[in-house]
Amino acid sequence: MDIGNLNSIYSDLYSSASTAASSKLEEQLKSDYSGATDEELMDACKKFESYFLEQMFKEMMKTIPQSDSSSANSKLVDYFKDEMVRDAAEQSTESNSLGLAQMLYEQMKRNMGVDPKSIS
Repeated sequence: MDIGNLNSIYSDLYSSASTAASSKLEEQLKSDYSGATDEELMDACKKFESYFLEQMFKEMMKTIPQSDSSSANSKLVDYFKDEMVRDAAEQSTESNSLGLAQMLYEQMKRNMGVDPKSIS
């Protein structure tokens, strides 16, 4: 199998998967959450925070100088770096290190007329 062809296939699959993930999040965030349970609302807030952190981490990684390697291995390294960044963003969100999800949750509850402090 030609490595160049494999590299092209990977690039196409990766870009379509990335676009699909961001589109799915965008559609979920456009949903009407007026009748959502607290768990659904917090889940949406956590997904947003995780996506936000992932994008922030990726932009931070762009500031690090890269070698000029254009081999198929560099594409695989990029893939695993992206997976590492995604996992780091999810873990950071789950540990409430940034607190953005909690702030969004409380703001959404206030906008819906429910005091988040009264919810157990």
